[in-house]
Amino acid sequence: MADAASPIEIAQDAAADNRQRAATRKTWLIRLAIGVAVVGLLWGAWYLLFGRNHVGTDNAYVNAEVAQVTPLISAQVTEVRVSDTATVKKGDILARLDPSNARISVAQAEADLAEARRRFRQTQATGTALSSQVQARAADIAQARARLTAAQADNEKARIDLGRRESLAGSGAVSGEELTSSRNAAAAARASLAQAQAAVAMAQSTRGAALGELAANDALVRGSTEDSDPGVLAAQAKLDAARLELDRTVIRAPIDGVITKRAVQVGQRVTQGSPIMSIVPLTQVYVDANFKERQLARVKVGMPATVTADIYGSGVVYHGRVAGFSGGTGSSMALIPAQNATGNWIKVVQRLPIRIALDPKELAEHPLRIGLSTEVEIDLAD
Repeated sequence: MADAASPIEIAQDAAADNRQRAATRKTWLIRLAIGVAVVGLLWGAWYLLFGRNHVGTDNAYVNAEVAQVTPLISAQVTEVRVSDTATVKKGDILARLDPSNARISVAQAEADLAEARRRFRQTQATGTALSSQVQARAADIAQARARLTAAQADNEKARIDLGRRESLAGSGAVSGEELTSSRNAAAAARASLAQAQAAVAMAQSTRGAALGELAANDALVRGSTEDSDPGVLAAQAKLDAARLELDRTVIRAPIDGVITKRAVQVGQRVTQGSPIMSIVPLTQVYVDANFKERQLARVKVGMPATVTADIYGSGVVYHGRVAGFSGGTGSSMALIPAQNATGNWIKVVQRLPIRIALDPKELAEHPLRIGLSTEVEIDLAD
């Protein structure tokens, strides 16, 4: 049987084991320190070369300027051609409204336009007739003046005859009956002269009235044609408005995109301005990234940015640029803004929405939907 180890040998073996474990521990600590130092150096190098020139956030979401489709007239829906998730192009027919009332309005406006054109032509014809009347009144004046001249001659002859007979009445050469007859003839001549003068005045007044009517009628058509007449233009404007109302019974897509929130059915009566569906322009979406306020010191409009969406993962990278900054933080734009004028106020880091415009070609290859989560990184080097 072998001799048992002495206490001294046991103590020596234990001390050797402790030295070996201490050496091993020291070796691993040195390796750990070296590893930490290497990681620190790598991180420092990454930060100096790359990290300090980039800011990022995962608080970012896809957004777009959604088009609201609203009818411009109130009518009953007769046809709906699209449903939710349908892709449409600008100008595609989305729905039709009952056109009966609009067609009646167009027919009435067409009749009013025809009536306005007829009135203009009638006014032109009236002007021609009034011009003829003015010429006729001028002839009446000439005729009245001729009669006045004859009446003046007759009056002068009667006056001379009466004077001659009155001068001979004292000598008895002229009888009383003849003198009376001369006096009656002179009075009749004076009456005829007054009547002729009145006839001339009346003819002149009649011509003046005819000239006034001609001027008033001419003012309605002067400088105008049938197409430029104000009455015709007003009737044409009403016809254009009626035709526009008829065109608005067909509701078309204002932009390219995907139909969402369709809220209209056949037979439903829609009112003017009430939304019936929305269109999301998938090729024009953008990203609203909410950055912490401390990250924005060096961010400028136009800086390049990269975007990854959770729906596609990191394998699909979108390239865009900073399009602009929001006018306020998210909390300040909330329905109920934060009230910080209290004694127990605690400072909270605020986030400011930054809009990132994306490349349309990349969006066409990998479409995004509103509300999808994304991660954004802005390159500050530029």
